[in-house]
Amino acid sequence: MKITAIRTGIVNLPAHEPLADAAANPDGKRPIVWVRAGTDSGAEGIGVAYFGGALTGTLRHAIDELGALLVGDDPQLTEAAHAKLKNAAGGSAGPGGVYHLALSALDIALWDLKTKAVEQPLWKFLGGGRPTVPTYASGALMRELSLDRVVKAAATLKDKGWKEMKTQLALPGETTPKIEVERMVKIREAIGPDIKLMCDINQRWRPEQAVDIGKRVEDSGVGLFWLEDVTTADDFAGLARVSDALSTPVAGGEYVWGIVPFRHMMEARSVDVPMVDLVRVGGITQWLKVAGMAEAFNLPVVSHLIPEVHVHLIGAAPNGLTVEYMPWLGMMFKEVPVLKDGVLTMPTKPGLGLEFDEATLERYKA
Repeated sequence: MKITAIRTGIVNLPAHEPLADAAANPDGKRPIVWVRAGTDSGAEGIGVAYFGGALTGTLRHAIDELGALLVGDDPQLTEAAHAKLKNAAGGSAGPGGVYHLALSALDIALWDLKTKAVEQPLWKFLGGGRPTVPTYASGALMRELSLDRVVKAAATLKDKGWKEMKTQLALPGETTPKIEVERMVKIREAIGPDIKLMCDINQRWRPEQAVDIGKRVEDSGVGLFWLEDVTTADDFAGLARVSDALSTPVAGGEYVWGIVPFRHMMEARSVDVPMVDLVRVGGITQWLKVAGMAEAFNLPVVSHLIPEVHVHLIGAAPNGLTVEYMPWLGMMFKEVPVLKDGVLTMPTKPGLGLEFDEATLERYKA
């Protein structure tokens, strides 16, 4: 099998929130770059990239340029592809940013082809043995929502059968530790004591704030499953201070690029739950390396966004804990992994088990 062509395009998807009808910015758009890798066998691999923002066009161009270098290559040689693209970039286009996003999109498409070639779903090719994986509702309980609205959305998620869900603190506007804690207490009252509740800070607190408010939340009896990205992502010492001070597990990692920062993070014992973003880490190839690294440190690993692909990776990793279910890209695909009562069933089709919905690509074409 040889790669014969790389094609790309951009869609501006609506910023809807399908889980509890609680979109914080319903008129917003999410720019996504899609990738198709064609082969001489007729098989096609697909990938996606985002986080481009105002540079989405630049990201697409980077994928086109890097993808052209892979034409004629065997898509099953994923490590060789990484080495080739790294050498071509000359070390000056990374380790983060547009280069890494482009690399990830191409790597995802290569793994789709690699596993289609052996006619196996990605998770099975990787040795996964679980028929289902847990998942949590994300993106419905955002900080921009009023207290009444976020409580209503939390109750809606519970009524729909979710066993795990995530909210946010570091509220906009005038806020205090008391207001932050009250919000968590009200959400917990709405969902009851048994649902796993996570909370994302998105790097908005200083370490001392994270310790202060984190302890207040603990004292309130809310019982968080984890507290996420409490301070600047590369402040490994600050993260370690928070992790040491709280009994609540601290999660982090979605904002870092490549695999090296994860080594620093784990060596510093900065987090209890590494969270790996597929497009920032360098694709499936690099995601798997971080998961193995976390296993060596006796840590679980969780995903960030793209549940349609991450179901395979969390399901295959022996230390895979749960999949973040934020289906922002779901409308791009004809079928997505089956979700029921907070559990995802492993896909059965070869590769990623995904196929682009042509009508969606055309409707939201940029």
